This record gives sequence, structure tokens and C-alpha cells, in this order.
Amino acid sequence: MFEELLADRTSIMGASAIREILKVVGKPGMVSLAGGIPSPDSFPMERIKELTDRVFTKYASSAFQYDLSEGFTPLREAMSAYLAEKGIIAGPDEILIQSGSQGVLDSLGKVLISKGDKIAVEAPTYLGAIQAFKPYEPEFVRMEMDDQGLVPESLEDTLKNHRIKFIYTVPTFQNPTGRSITLERRKRIAEIIIKYGALLVEDDPYSNLRYTGEPVPAIKTMAPDNVIYITTLSKVLAPGLRIGVVAAPKVITNWLVIVKQGVDLHTSTFSQAIAAEYISGGYIEQQLPKIIELYRPKHKAMLAALEKYFPKGFTFSKPEGGMFIWAEGPEGLNLIDAYWKAIEKNVAYVPGKYFYTEDSEGFSTMRLNFTMSEVPVIEQAVERLAGVLKSL
Repeated sequence: MFEELLADRTSIMGASAIREILKVVGKPGMVSLAGGIPSPDSFPMERIKELTDRVFTKYASSAFQYDLSEGFTPLREAMSAYLAEKGIIAGPDEILIQSGSQGVLDSLGKVLISKGDKIAVEAPTYLGAIQAFKPYEPEFVRMEMDDQGLVPESLEDTLKNHRIKFIYTVPTFQNPTGRSITLERRKRIAEIIIKYGALLVEDDPYSNLRYTGEPVPAIKTMAPDNVIYITTLSKVLAPGLRIGVVAAPKVITNWLVIVKQGVDLHTSTFSQAIAAEYISGGYIEQQLPKIIELYRPKHKAMLAALEKYFPKGFTFSKPEGGMFIWAEGPEGLNLIDAYWKAIEKNVAYVPGKYFYTEDSEGFSTMRLNFTMSEVPVIEQAVERLAGVLKSL
């Protein structure tokens, strides 16, 4: 009835393709290797109950009052200390709290993107970033990846040949591929963005979920003035609290605050108070090993099952952590069509096509998640999925 009232930008917006195709996942007997969500077993439920009592005692009614748009001061102080342990130096006044890291991405789009601006992204890249930026009508410029993450030469070529507004990357256990940029490449990327005076958005939701290997420092530690660093507590506390954290150059920080004032005034004070006590009390250090021990056997089981069952001609990533494994089949294979055949066999995945900004890419790829299923179920589901792929 009121379609003629819709803004022009709605013509380029749409529901999440992944959420639409996953509507069938809830049917009885379905095994989902698709969703990008943490296991509820990873939530520190008893600890949250204890923290809630502490918040009532310590903050009383102020935990339920309007608060600063920049974020709840105790949480910003706690996050400043926490990030410093990772080599990211940002004072409490340089840290903003948003409603999930997705809220940060949308705010950055509103602040930084004018119609026609060029945004450099990995191929493939996080679908949520594409959705957050797309309404502001940028032009996406793809950059090459391989098993070691973003290729620095591709980044430099992009900066040489295009006027790039900013670069977006998920350097550690990337969604969707699980790949991580190596230390050597991070150093080179830092050199390149400093050389060109470029702005890089480093999205870091997964680096705490490491099951093997050694931690790699954030690019923010190597080029602090050129990097907007984003992280979240969704994977290490609980996603329903919607706590996103951003540390950015001051001029951008100031505008992010102005944007937030027009959107939601501030993130839930109560959620922030819970998070502040979780971080400052050292509970995250107690919970992380439990989360890692929960996911490590699942990660191992999926890699082993893929090795055992997947047909020849398929390759897959072998990440040291995170939540995803990326599989790629022979050229010409359409894994969007295969998805519906897999659904008939009660197993779901995400076709990789949706993570590309170029329409011609990604048809023979898929993203697999291992955090939500138990080890025996993972093996059975991968075997079932492999049977579907072999039939094609």
C-alpha cells in the first residue's frame, strides 16, 4: 500500500540471503553446519547469574538509566586494559561501545561512505559487512586472498589503481573462510597502509578462539593511526548482550558518537555493566579455556571428516581456530543448487556465493560451521553431505 513512500535506497537492500535460505534449518531431523553462531554451552550461565547480582549491588539503578553514548565508563576502562594485553593501546576515552560489531559496521558506513565511494574488500568477505555498507551505495573493489589470507600485493595494486575510501578485512579466522593473515603479511599490510595513508577496518571477532598454533598480533598494533579496530564479546560471553567495541582515530570516533546519538542514544547499560564486571573481574580468562575445550574437538572432527569423506576435487581450509571451514569444489559445480539437495538429506551449509561482491564468483564454494553440533553429529553430517556432492 505504501510502497511509493519507500526511500530509493531500499531498492538495493534486501533480507539476508543466508537467513532466508536457513529458514528450513529448523525442521525436525535437520543438522545445520550453516549458522555462524556460538554454542549456548559456551555461555557462562552461572557466572552471568553471579554477575547480575553484583551489578545490582554495585551499580543499583544506574545500570538501568540512560548513559553516555560513548559507552558505560567502567566497561570502557575494562576494555582499555584488556586490549592493552593484546598490544592495542587505546585509553578509555578512545574506546566506544556499540550494539554488537554489526552496529559498528553500519555506523562506519553512515560516517565514511558517500555514493560511489570505493571500498576494498577481500574475496570472499563477511556478508554482514556487505549488507551494512551496501545501503550507502559504495563500489566494492575485490582483493585477492589465498590460504595465508589477504595478499599484500593485491592490496597495494588496489591502492595504486583506485581511490579507496577504506579497506575492510577480517584478518584472523575469517568469516567465511577461517583463514588468517600471517604475521609476515600483517607487517607488510601495515607498511602499505602507512605508505599510502590508507584507512583499514580490522574486524576481529574470532581471534580468542584459537585451538592450535600461536596467537598473531592485530594489524592495529603495527599501524595504530591507520586502523579502526573492531571486536565483540558475542563469541566469548553471550551474543544476546550485543556488546561491540571499536577503537578508531579520534576524528572518526567523534562522528561515530554523533551517529549513535541519532540511532539508539547508547547501548544497553545493563548489558554493558554485566560485560564490565566480566572483563574487569578476570572471568573472561577463566571462561576462554572452557570455550576452547568445547570447540577444539569439534574443529578436529570436522577437519578429519572432510579429509575422510569429501570427494576428490574438493579443497578445504585448515584454520587453527574460529568457527568456520571453507570448502571449494571443481569449477562449474553449483553449490547453491546442491544446497537444496543437501536439505533433502537433512544437512545444511551456506553456499559461498553470498560472500562475494562479484556476481560471477563463488558458485563452487561453501561455508561450514562446527560450533553448534556434537562430534558424532558432525561426522555423520559431513558424510551425508559428501554423499550429496558425489552424486553431482
